[in-house]
Amino acid sequence: MTHLDEHGQACMVDVTQKKETLRAAVARGAVLMKPETLSKISRGQMAKGDVFAVARIAGIMAAKNTSGWIPLCHPLQLTGVEIRFSERDERTLEIEAQVTTRGRTGVEMEAMTAVSAAALTIYDMCKAVDRGMILTEIRLISKKGGKSGTFTRE
Repeated sequence: MTHLDEHGQACMVDVTQKKETLRAAVARGAVLMKPETLSKISRGQMAKGDVFAVARIAGIMAAKNTSGWIPLCHPLQLTGVEIRFSERDERTLEIEAQVTTRGRTGVEMEAMTAVSAAALTIYDMCKAVDRGMILTEIRLISKKGGKSGTFTRE
């Protein structure tokens, strides 16, 4: 248990002695909604404005502030955050976040936090027309760098 000290108390892992390496992670999630809702988003017809632009900014901001959301998470100097949206089908909007840094600890939590914040923002901007939306499938797709090496979801 790396987040417990010798007395069983919660602690942040000391990464001082770890080597700096390039770290990258990709996470994805989805928002399920009515086909009409996704159509309105895609055509830029939501009353609150450009859903993709606002959700992208929310995702980037969330990635940068992950240590404020997740206890014991290290504050990181991120070197890149990309948020992408794609329509999987007529009612599923997929969100993908790619996060990179050069550091001593990985960026998996930052990528998943970015996806979560983008999904929550989409819900907030569209709830007036579709309160039944479902935020789902938030998961790590891949990570690279560090002692544990590469992970790719099959």
